[in-house]
Amino acid sequence: MRRRLGFWRGLAMVTVKPAMFVLTKRTWSGLEHMPDQGGVIIAANHVSEADPLILAHFVFDAGRWPQFLAKSSLFKIPLLGPYLRAVKQIPVYRGTADAVKSLDAAAAALQDGEGVIIYPEGTTPKSGELWPQRGKTGVARLFLRTGAPVVPIITWGPQTILDPRTRKVRLRPRTPVTVIAGPPIDLSKWKGVEPTAANLYAITDEIMTVLRDMLAEVRGETAPEQPSAARRTDEGKTA
Repeated sequence: MRRRLGFWRGLAMVTVKPAMFVLTKRTWSGLEHMPDQGGVIIAANHVSEADPLILAHFVFDAGRWPQFLAKSSLFKIPLLGPYLRAVKQIPVYRGTADAVKSLDAAAAALQDGEGVIIYPEGTTPKSGELWPQRGKTGVARLFLRTGAPVVPIITWGPQTILDPRTRKVRLRPRTPVTVIAGPPIDLSKWKGVEPTAANLYAITDEIMTVLRDMLAEVRGETAPEQPSAARRTDEGKTA
């Protein structure tokens, strides 16, 4: 049974869901793969700044509260920041001394039986064909720390609402969007291993490969070679 939402969560849903019903024409599947209770890590591809609202709608209708790991800069915006905290979103402090606090908060939420949504890529693609990019290792770290199942979800279509490559916005009623959840990824062979760089990269690559293959099926295309989390970025740092 869904927990009581409280005022702020209820306000979020009565605001977001009607808007999504008008804006999108939804093709959803895999709702049954979302556990009814207990901590769950939801790993999703990221094709547009519009997809969090669509993904939130899907996850809520699957019976879970959509709790995102979101850029800390959003929490500094007047009114928006306090609201995000009120509805239990988790700020991510990348590249700072506070970065570990994000994982601590996410791990605590998982241990409390919450669902946590993570975009392993960390950002939307700014060029190319919107295939999943190199993943960061946050999902792998959370899995090794909590043992929570990792449910993959792909979205396709939000990029026609807001294209991250061109920044063009197209708000038209009943824009087709597809959201599909897959069964929890079998990461059993990794349980109990040390969180070494090699293990974190290998787990991340496995998760990103699942997302890529799911998206390829939806698009009816052959996906390009999967960029590995272990490869170096252009700045010479591991992703």
